[in-house]
Amino acid sequence: MGNELASRVAAAMWADDSASAGLGMRLVSVGDGTAELAMTVRDDMVNGHGIAHGGFIFTLADSAFAFACNSRNLVTVAQACDIVFIAPAQRGDVLVAEARERTQYGKNGIYDVTVRRGDDVIAEFRGRSRQLSGSIIKEDS
Repeated sequence: MGNELASRVAAAMWADDSASAGLGMRLVSVGDGTAELAMTVRDDMVNGHGIAHGGFIFTLADSAFAFACNSRNLVTVAQACDIVFIAPAQRGDVLVAEARERTQYGKNGIYDVTVRRGDDVIAEFRGRSRQLSGSIIKEDS
């Protein structure tokens, strides 16, 4: 049931997520407390050093975090996030962000997101979440 609900929630969120879609992100998979998104580094995502701008890598990780922490149909937002950039990404690279829940405590959660290019780790992101009231979809729909 968890993965089915997560898929329905992700579809509803994706329909309204013009930021992720506008950056060319693709929702690869979603499950109970997990999500995987992919994005190709475009020409307009490269900075003055000729490498992917860190803000785009952060945004990819943040989007994966959002889909993972909302997967149980409870409206959840970022409370705090940080990222460590490990290796540069290049124009044309396909980046994959894999988000996994580490723990839940009360209305709070901690999620880790690894951004990779193939087997190479590009960045590690940690997000802290906070549940608000409400749900993304009506569970009887």
